[in-house]
Amino acid sequence: MINVSALTHDYGHGRGVFDISFDVNGGETLGFLGPNGAGKSTTMRHLMGFSKPQKGTVSIAGLDCTKQSRQIMEKVGYLPGEVALPEGLTGRAFIKMMQDMRGVKDGGRTDELLERFDLDPGGNVKRMSIGEKRKLAVVAAFMSDPDILLLDEPTSGLDPVMQEEFISFIREEKQKGKTILLSSHIFSEVEALCDRIAIVKEGRLVSSVDAADVRHGLHNIMTLEFENAKDFTEFSKAPLDFKLRDRRLLKCSVVVDDDQINRFIGAIKRFKLKSFEEHSVTLEEYFMHFYKSNKTFGGAAA
Repeated sequence: MINVSALTHDYGHGRGVFDISFDVNGGETLGFLGPNGAGKSTTMRHLMGFSKPQKGTVSIAGLDCTKQSRQIMEKVGYLPGEVALPEGLTGRAFIKMMQDMRGVKDGGRTDELLERFDLDPGGNVKRMSIGEKRKLAVVAAFMSDPDILLLDEPTSGLDPVMQEEFISFIREEKQKGKTILLSSHIFSEVEALCDRIAIVKEGRLVSSVDAADVRHGLHNIMTLEFENAKDFTEFSKAPLDFKLRDRRLLKCSVVVDDDQINRFIGAIKRFKLKSFEEHSVTLEEYFMHFYKSNKTFGGAAA
């Protein structure tokens, strides 16, 4: 439903997106995870047709995002990262304008959204708080009940109660089979909502993982302390993914994926151990690795 192929737009001074490629299948939620400035919003703007790729292609539901942006805007619910509302309108007038633009005839869903997110749209948008503007943008994005959603930092500006309400709402949308691209820098939000997670750094896609793997630990790190130097030295020669070898402390740390458990057990059973610890790598630890080094992590290609 969403396809980004070799998307490149260089704004100079290292800013932009560079050779980004990914797909989002129908009914799937892909999390676009990265800090501010990583290229998430830039990718979203290209998908909405607001920017034209220098290289590569972007499409939604088979429509070219650059050439057919009008048709795409009719199909997609878009929640921008930064909400800029036209001055001089009340919230209700803005909602009416968006209903007319999107061809929404029945205001029942709009009223449900206003009630759910506890928003009174009667005031002037200029005097609304950041949270109220974000709620207004949420109503505008979802009022037409679109099948495809582009959500850029969707809970930014919402208080903790409304953040939880929004996450609950998106879970319901997922159950309806909606296709969602959600960008965020909040690990808990991405883990709670996404089927797959793509990590972006400096405008490049550096890794992609399944959310199911995240929930039970992306990798297992085994830390072993040996009773003697002979066993430590011999074990250090095993064909395993070592993250640490400390001869002074007689300690090793090894990354062990689920499919390597049997080989790992076979490698350690002959040795005398003083201690053994297991640690599952979280999404945050996995993510931070890419922002602390340019190396691979546990076999994942950067």
